Amino acid sequence: MPQDIHIRIDRNAGRITLTRPKALNALSYGMMRALDDALIAWANDPGVRVVIIDAEGPRAFCAGGDIAEVYAAACADNFAFAQRFWAEEYRMNARIGAYPKPVVSLIHGFCMGGGVGVACHASHRIVGESAQVAMPECAIGMVPDVGGSALLARAPGRMGAWLGTTGTRMAPADAIYAGFADHFVPEAEWPALMDALCSSGVTDPILSAARPCPLPATLPALQPLVDRHFASRDLSLVVASLQSDPGAFSQSSIAALAKVSPLGAATTLELLHRLGPDPTLREALGQEYRVTYRAQQSTDLLEGIRAMVIDKDRHPRWRHADASAVTNAEVEALLAPLGSDELTF
Repeated sequence: MPQDIHIRIDRNAGRITLTRPKALNALSYGMMRALDDALIAWANDPGVRVVIIDAEGPRAFCAGGDIAEVYAAACADNFAFAQRFWAEEYRMNARIGAYPKPVVSLIHGFCMGGGVGVACHASHRIVGESAQVAMPECAIGMVPDVGGSALLARAPGRMGAWLGTTGTRMAPADAIYAGFADHFVPEAEWPALMDALCSSGVTDPILSAARPCPLPATLPALQPLVDRHFASRDLSLVVASLQSDPGAFSQSSIAALAKVSPLGAATTLELLHRLGPDPTLREALGQEYRVTYRAQQSTDLLEGIRAMVIDKDRHPRWRHADASAVTNAEVEALLAPLGSDELTF
C-alpha cells in the first residue's frame, strides 16, 4: 500500500484516509488503486457496514488527480499511462456511486477534480466550513471528468454549465445547493461523528450531527443570470450573451472564461448538452473518457499542465485565441465513439 493513503477497519467501518497533505492529497495512481482495491475487498465483507473517506492536513480533502504524473509520462511519449489511469479511476468513481453499502465522505478545504470523483459520488457527502468544491479542468485544457459532468448536468438550471466552464469554487452551502454535497457538519464535530459511525455501523448519526450552514448559499441569487447567459450549448453565443450585459456577474464570468481553454470550455458545454439533465454516472464517465482518452494529443491538456503546474508561468498558449475560433468539428471529434477503446465497467 502506498504511504499516501491509510486504509484500515475500525469496528464496523472501513476507513480510508488520504495522507498526502503536502501535495494537497493529490490522487496518484497508487493511491487510486489502493482505494479501489479496498472498496472491492469490503463490498462483501460482513464486518464492514459503512465506509468513511476523509483526508489529513488543514488545506485539502483532495485538490485533484496527480497531473504531474500524467505530464511526465506524456513527455516520454507514454500516453497509455494516463489512459489507463483514467479508465481505472473512472471505474473506481462508478464503484463509489453504486456501492452496496453507505459511503460517507468528509470534505474539508479544497475538493477539486479527482477529489470530487472520490467524495461527491458517495451516498452521504458531508462538508465542513472550510470546504471549497470545484471542477476547474477547463483551466488546464480539459473537461470536467471523474463523473463530475454528471453532477454538473444535474445541477439546477444551467448552473452546471457555468460552474463547469468557469471552474467557480463553491463554499459549503453552495456545494449543497448545486448537488455536490448533502449535509453541513462543523469540522470540530467530525471526530465524534466518525466515532459514532464506526461504533454503530449505520448512518443515523449524520442526521443528528447536521447543522445549517453558517453562511447562506450565494448561488440561488445568481440562478436567473446563469440560466439566461449560459442557455446555449455554443460557447461563442454564451460569451456574446455575457458581453451584452454590463453587470458584475457577466463581467466576472467573461474574465473567468478568458483564462480557460476555449476548446475545453466549448467541449464541456457540448458534453453537458449530450448528457441531458439526469444522466447516469456511467453514461457521464463514458462520454468523459472519449475526451480524456484523446486529451494528450488533441486538446490543450499538456500545455495547461505545463503552464499551471510544471512551469507555473500561468500563461498557457491555447490552441485557439477565443471561443469563436473553436469549430464544431473539433468538438465532435473529441466526443466521437472510441470503438474498441470505449470505457467499460
